[in-house]
Parts: sequence; structure tokens; C-alpha cells
Amino acid sequence: MSSVPVQASAATLRRLERQAGALSTAAAQRMEAGHDWYRALSAEDRSWIGLVAQAGIGQFISWFRDPTTTPAATIDVFGSAPRELTRSISLRQTLDLVRTVIDVVESHVDEIAAPGEEAELRAAVMHYSREIAFAAAQVYAGAAEARGAWDARLESLVVDAILRGEADDAMQSRVAALGWGSVGRIVAVAGEAPSGAESGVVDALRAEATRRGVEGLAAVQGHRLVAVLGHVEDPLGTVSQMQARWGPGPIVVGPVVPHVYAAGRSARAALSGLAAARAWPEAPRPCLADELLAERAVNGDTRAQNALVERVHRPLTTSGASLLETATTYLDAGGLEATARLLFVHPNTVRYRLRRILALTGYDLTTPHEAFTVRIALTLALLQEPRRWRRLSEPTDREA
Repeated sequence: MSSVPVQASAATLRRLERQAGALSTAAAQRMEAGHDWYRALSAEDRSWIGLVAQAGIGQFISWFRDPTTTPAATIDVFGSAPRELTRSISLRQTLDLVRTVIDVVESHVDEIAAPGEEAELRAAVMHYSREIAFAAAQVYAGAAEARGAWDARLESLVVDAILRGEADDAMQSRVAALGWGSVGRIVAVAGEAPSGAESGVVDALRAEATRRGVEGLAAVQGHRLVAVLGHVEDPLGTVSQMQARWGPGPIVVGPVVPHVYAAGRSARAALSGLAAARAWPEAPRPCLADELLAERAVNGDTRAQNALVERVHRPLTTSGASLLETATTYLDAGGLEATARLLFVHPNTVRYRLRRILALTGYDLTTPHEAFTVRIALTLALLQEPRRWRRLSEPTDREA
């Protein structure tokens, strides 16, 4: 950085002070003529930028009056504008503003400076321009840090509300502040949190989501890392690409829901699946929560229990007694030929019925884990028939 310019004469200062208003007007006109982004701003934002330019010229005059002061300690150009202005214009655009103002002042140096002081005034302008550029960078860095901390807090509150199934006015305002009001096709994902600082873990997952073309919110809840992903077309494929952001162990993907206010349903399924996943050591990583319905049901998840009965028992009973009988017999007998003998039918008939069972329920009884799931579903259906079991358990007259 060049040395501080020598103190100017009283004549140059007087000329500079008289020209301050004209310089501010000329800077605004040059911004209007030279920058498309400036013309696209609202009248209010353009007015604030004009005040910033005017304050910059005023502060320059104050500093030029006594160049022994430290510019960084006296420049408060951006204090005249609201912090929201940093959302309307970028740092690059702010530096465009600085350059434009400096160019305007430089172009008038010969007519402002007293004879023989042109070089000193020009050096002072360049020295001050560097300081004001540093000040702009500090303003934007501070705004970004504050905004990042606030957004992280909002994100944590939204994820926490999703996990607790809340959708009140407070959540709606926070969702809107994060820009998630219109985000659709949402899934919740739960797994073990990796080692490292919570903020770093969340930032890394969010950055990974951006690289994969999806929206991402995340929070570390104890030992778990829970993510809420939006605009997801292929949940398993997307999470498979992101799985390195979780720690070791299972990763469970909840069902797709239409918007963030329904994300609690996806989150409950994902967390329930994560809690039950250890009962299926061979479960794929990542794994859909629906693939763990049996384990979740055994673990006490009533929603999973009801879902299993609806998906398996109801379609088998409404399709006719033969399919339910075939499913039960096949699970008990453990094979095609044995089932055919017990039912007094041809093995091809059993094969046909197994295909029908697969078409109706989505479960293939010849696959061990899917057979286990159907077994749990049929068991739950029996347990959910209290009247039948009450009749069986009532004592007969002889027993009484």
C-alpha cells in the first residue's frame, strides 16, 4: 500500500467541499448509465446506494482534511444503509459502486485540486479507494456470517419441528424464511452422525445435496444425523450418492411426501426404521423405511403394524380364501412341493398363487426377508382380531 498522502492545502479542501454534491450526482448518473443491475434495483435501493456514495465522498473529504488518521477506523460509509441492502446487491456490485465513485472523483481532480496539488489529490483518492473496498468486504463478511448463523439456527428449528410433527405458524414463518415454502417431493433420511463438529457435518451434507441437485436441510440430533431433502426424484439413488456424509451403520430413507409440512410422516418412518434396522443385519445401505416394516412392527411401531396388515392381510382376504391359505401354508411348510401336497393341488397352482400374492402385496414369499415380512403381517392380523380371540379364550360350560 502506498504511503499516506501529504496534507492538502486549504484551497483544495474548499474546492473539494464545494464539489461534493456535484460529485455525488455525477456518480449516481454514471451508475445509471453504466450498470444494468443498478437500473434493475427498486427506487428505494437506488436511493440507499446514492446515500452510500454521498457518505463515501463526505468521509473522503473528512479524511483528506487530516490524512494522518487511519481510514479503516473512520470509514463508516455503509453504516448509512440497512443491512438488507447486502441482500439486494452483491459484493462485486458494491465494488462496482466504489470504482464508479472513484472514477468520477478522479475525472474531476484537475478542476478540483489547487494548482500543483493534482498528484497529491489523485494519490489520496487511490489510497482511500483501497480502504473503502476493504470496508465493503468487511461489511459483506459480517453480514454473511450473521446470516449464516441465523440460517443455521432456523434450519435446526425447522428440522426439530419436523421430527416433532409440528406445523404451526412459527414453523411456517421459518420455512418461508429458508425458502422452503414451495419445495416438493421431500424425504427424510436418518443415520448415524459422523465424527466432527456439528456445524461442519451439517454444512458438508448441505453442500453435498446442492451438488446432487436437491435441496437440503440437516441437523445432528444426539448421535443421529437427520436430513430433509427436497425436489428428490430418486430417493435411494440420491442418498446412495450422499451416503458418505453419514457415519457407519444403516441409513434409512422415509417415504416421499408432497411438501415440508408433511415431512414429519417421512421423518417418523425414517427414525423408526433406523431404530429397528439392527434386526436386519443384511439390510442394504441406504434402505427404504418401507423395507423395514416388519422390523419396525416388531419394535412396537403401530403405524408399521397397521401398514403391514393393510398391505398384506387385507388384499389376501378380499381376493378369496385360497391365496391367504396358500400364503399361510407356504410359510409353514417352507417349500413349493410341500405346500402343494398339503393343499392337494398341483405345484403349478402354487406357483400361480405365489405370483398372485406378489402382484397383490408386493412381497415374494420365495425371498427370505419378504417371507418374514408377510409372516409378521399375518401374525399381526390375527392379533388385531380381538373378538375372534376372545371367543377362543372364553371358557366353555364344562370348563366353567
